[in-house]
Amino acid sequence: MISKLSLESETWRRMTGTDTPNPAGQRAGDEPGIDRVTDAGPADPAPDLAEILRKAEAEVTDLRDAWLRAKAETENVRRMGQSDVARAHKYAVERFASELLAVRDALEQSLSAGNATPEQLREGVELTLKALVAAFDKTSIVALDPAGEKFDPNRHQAMAMIPSSKPAQTVVQVFQKGYLLHDRVLRPALVAVSSGPGEAQGAPADGGAA
Repeated sequence: MISKLSLESETWRRMTGTDTPNPAGQRAGDEPGIDRVTDAGPADPAPDLAEILRKAEAEVTDLRDAWLRAKAETENVRRMGQSDVARAHKYAVERFASELLAVRDALEQSLSAGNATPEQLREGVELTLKALVAAFDKTSIVALDPAGEKFDPNRHQAMAMIPSSKPAQTVVQVFQKGYLLHDRVLRPALVAVSSGPGEAQGAPADGGAA
C-alpha cells in the first residue's frame, strides 16, 4: 500500500512539478481561469446638500458685497471727475485774471494823477503796457506781427492786395496784430498782401482766417 502511494506521489510530481496534489498557496475552492471578486469597500456617504447650499449662498453674498463696493467707488470717482471739470471751467481764467490785476492798478494810478504832464502819462501807459505784456507771456499769449512773412491763411486775414516789389503772397503791411494762445489763433492778424509788380488792388479770393 505504501509503495502504491509513493508511486502515485512520484507520478503526480512528474506530471505537475509539485510534491502534493494540492499545491501550496492555492485555496480550496479556487479554480484555474476563474477570477475572484474582492469585497468592495463601504460606499461614500451622500453629500450634505444643505452644507453645499450654505457655501454657495455665502459666496453669492460675498460677490454681491464686492460688486456694491466697486459700484460705489466708481460712482465716487465719476462725481469727483465731474466736480473737477466744473471747477476747471469755472476758474479757467483765474491765472490770467490775477495777472490783469496789475494792469488795472497801473491804469488807475495813471488816471489818479490829476496834474500829470504828457510825458508822465506816456510813462504810465508804457508801464501799463509792460505789465500787460508780462501777463500775456505768463499765460502763453503770443502776438502775431507778420510783416515781411509769407501770407498764412490760417493765421492772417488779408484785407487788400498791394502791388509791391516783394514776392507775391508776402505780407507788406499789418493793420492789426493777431494773437495766439499756445497754438490756437485767438485773433488773426489783419494784413495787406503783395500781389507782385503791377497787379490791381483788392483782397485775395481766399482772405484767410475769419
